[in-house]
Order: sequence, then C-alpha cells, then structure tokens
Amino acid sequence: MKKLLNYFKSNRDTALLSGALIFLLAALLQPSIPVKHNIYTYLLIADISQSMNAVDMQINGKPATRIAHTQKLMSETISSLPCGTKVSIGLFAGNSVAALYTPIEVCKNFAAIQDTIDHLDWRSAWSGNSRIRESLYSITRAVRGFPEPAQVVLITDGEEAPKLHVFNTKDLTNFQGADGWLLVGVGSEKGVGIPKLSEKNQVIGYWSNESFALQPGIAQISESTLGTREDNVAGENDRFISKLDSEYLKSVAREIGANYVNGSNVHNLLDAMKTQKPARRDIAPFDLSWILASLAALLLLAAYLGKHPIKQIAETLKLYKKNVLNELGTENASTIAHDNHVN
Repeated sequence: MKKLLNYFKSNRDTALLSGALIFLLAALLQPSIPVKHNIYTYLLIADISQSMNAVDMQINGKPATRIAHTQKLMSETISSLPCGTKVSIGLFAGNSVAALYTPIEVCKNFAAIQDTIDHLDWRSAWSGNSRIRESLYSITRAVRGFPEPAQVVLITDGEEAPKLHVFNTKDLTNFQGADGWLLVGVGSEKGVGIPKLSEKNQVIGYWSNESFALQPGIAQISESTLGTREDNVAGENDRFISKLDSEYLKSVAREIGANYVNGSNVHNLLDAMKTQKPARRDIAPFDLSWILASLAALLLLAAYLGKHPIKQIAETLKLYKKNVLNELGTENASTIAHDNHVN
C-alpha cells in the first residue's frame, strides 16, 4: 500500500487518468445491484365514447374536444413521468375497458406510447354509450390480467348514457380493488351539445334528448339493450346538453375508495398521481453505471487541475485580472495620445 501511495505521488497524472479509464470501462458494463424500492406502474384509460366529442375545452387558446384535451393531458403526463415508470393505455366505451398492451417502460417506449395516444379516436369505440359504474369491474379484470400490479387513472367526463335510474344503477357496495385509483374529470360544467359524426368524422347533427331517454320496462335491465340510444339527430331546440359531472365522479370515487381530480391541466393530474400509492414495492436492479461515469469525470477533472486546484484557479483569476487591467491601461494611454495629437 505504501509503495502504491508513493507511486501515486510521483506519477499523479498517470494514476488519475488510469483510474478514470478503469471507471469508464466498468461503466460500459452497466453493473447494477439489487435494491428494494417503489415500482410505479399505471393503466391510463381514456373515455372514447361520443360525449367526449363535445367541444368545451381549449388547447392553446382554441376550442377543442374533450378527447383532444385528454390526448394532450395523457401526452404531457407521459412526458413528465420518470424513467423506470411503466404505463399501459386503455380505452373505455360502453360498459367495458380494453387495455391496448401490458405496461411498458416509458423512456424506452416513449415514441410508441405517444403514437398510441395520438391515434385515440371515438371510431375505435365498440359502443356509443358510456356505463362508468359497469366498466369498473372490467377495469379490475384488465389489471388482474397484467403480469404485475398497476394503478388506474380513468379520464372521463362522467357522462352515464343513458341516464341512471333504480334498475340500471350498479351496486358498488362490495366493490374491491380500487384503493389508490384516480378518476379524472374533463369537460366544462357549463354544458354543450354532443355532435353526431359520420364515419369520415364530419358533423351531421347533434344528439337529441331522446337519445338519452330512460327506457321503460324490463328492457332497460337486459344486457343486450343496456344503454341503447335512439339514433335520430336533434332539432335546433332538442339537443342533449352534456357537461362534466364532477359531483357524480366524486360520489363514485367515494363508493369504491378512489380519489377524484379535475383534469383541466396536467399539473392537477401529476400532483394527484404523486399521492397515489406505488403499484408495488419489490427488489429491482439499481444502475451503477452513472456513478462510475461520474467518478471517471472527477478523476479527469482532478488530472487537469493539477496538484493544487484551488491555488491554480486563484492564480488563473489573478492573471486574468492583470491582463484586463493592462488592456484597460493600454486603451487609456492610446486615448490620451490621440487627444494630445488632435490638440
């Protein structure tokens, strides 16, 4: 050890550069150690039912549909999540939810996730209705199908279509598994009409009040007719007015032990997600390569600065100050000489 210290003193630069090279080579091997820490996994679900085509949001000061706002909200959320977080994108329509893929890491698959969000469309829906209470059971089945636990973030306007009554209101008293879920409300509380769109995404009218009317009798309870809409478009004074039903979403959240947040901006959503429990706590590899690379950089810096870095920096600053003063003195002398010549 003494010989090694003596060698280091006599060959300081060589030793520092050799150490930096060793640390860099070690960093290239990407070593890691097992560490127990929180693992964050999310299922982000977008409501793609037809009420999400209502234009009562704004993007960059311009009118936008709820689904366009949802896309922006999800995109900004993905961009803000730290590397190592896993995400799946889900779609909600009718009384069920479909996860498009199992959770994937956000940084390695950033482009793929953003592409999925960019292509969210109401035409992907398998039903024009929205049965939020019914869909909660579908969400639990989707999460159970994942290879790992995931927290749920459901983005919706809270529109139940058709409206609820005693026969079609799902009892959630014994609902389990929603601890830490987040219901995110989008839309305005002022209310606007819901455009009825063609296959080419062209507005051909607006949904009428009859479209959301309660169906009498036993047909309302039948699974095959659950939420059937009358298909005519509205006249000028018969449009169904859709709005964010935040009170309803809050009540659903209380019933299942979840939380509610207004999704008017990404900051609200991210703050709410920070309060969510991690999906699980498990042993996962902790990457050491950045630590080794940092040590290599410090050794290179030490070799460059010399034996007495503080003294060297002070001398450099002193020399710089002296040069600046000399230049100022030269400029002043030239100015005086020029003035004397003119006189």
